[in-house]
Amino acid sequence: MPSFSFISNSAKETTRWAKRIAQSLKAKDIICLSGDLGTGKTTFVKGIAQYLKIKEAEVNSPTFTLLNVYEGKIPLYHFDLYRLDNLNEISRLGYEEFFYGDGICVIEWADKLKQLIPSEYLSVVLKHQGGNKRLITLQAHGKRYEYISH
Repeated sequence: MPSFSFISNSAKETTRWAKRIAQSLKAKDIICLSGDLGTGKTTFVKGIAQYLKIKEAEVNSPTFTLLNVYEGKIPLYHFDLYRLDNLNEISRLGYEEFFYGDGICVIEWADKLKQLIPSEYLSVVLKHQGGNKRLITLQAHGKRYEYISH
């Protein structure tokens, strides 16, 4: 599985990287984000949203609702599974409609999906590197994402 890593030195830089990556995204793409609290997962989503012409102020972490839908050039389906206790909660949402729908699906805390994780997706892992620095690693899972991850 091809991967690519880089250092982001600020939230602004993380947003710029996400916008750059978003240029390669299209409807039905799935981005699985992981990383500790405060590593910039929602900041990354904001960068994708900016590229899709969604106002940054509208984008926030849907921690209590599990899902926010934003209308832009392409719809953005933003899941935050931080508070997910069991997979039945996401099943009740009808997640397949969003994972395989007409928009771009971005999932924070995607590791909580376990067996529901799609077979093809772009993994984005964010790790603290001290101060405002983050190590961001992109890894392709499936041919569709190979050119994005390097």
